[in-house]
Amino acid sequence: MPKEYRPLVMRANRLLGAQLVEHNLVTIENLNAANEKFIEAANGPEVRSAAILGLLAYDLKVIKEDDVLHHLVETDGIGLVDLRDYEVPEESKKDLDLDACWATWSVPFDREDEFYFVATAYYLSPPVRSHWEKQLGGPILWFGTTLEGISEYLEKIAAEAAASVVPAAAAR
Repeated sequence: MPKEYRPLVMRANRLLGAQLVEHNLVTIENLNAANEKFIEAANGPEVRSAAILGLLAYDLKVIKEDDVLHHLVETDGIGLVDLRDYEVPEESKKDLDLDACWATWSVPFDREDEFYFVATAYYLSPPVRSHWEKQLGGPILWFGTTLEGISEYLEKIAAEAAASVVPAAAAR
């Protein structure tokens, strides 16, 4: 991931953690423990593993992603999407900034009229919403999803992009 996304990764995770505490989804002690692991991961070679939600849910096991998603539906009224079951238009895949998606754990996956559809595991993080609002420049319909759903989708898109480069290079 380019260094330009490091500040976004740091802010997105820091403020997601704060929101999880503010919404009583985790304790400050849980967050402090996750933050220690987060700093280690963020300084490592694989920035993708630097996900405060993943650390809280899968390493420390103090929250379930389903609880976060349920909270989003109940308090913010956002919908849910499973990108594995959604036929994403080719137009939405084209020019997708995978690094920005990894940094924000979010994916713009469709557009209808002037509305963009964005799936995210980090809806509670204001820098994530702000980043995509600025990038897309139009109204956004937000959908909650899991870290696994985002990860699988982004890995699939990266594999498709790599596969399309290989035949083009072989044709020369």
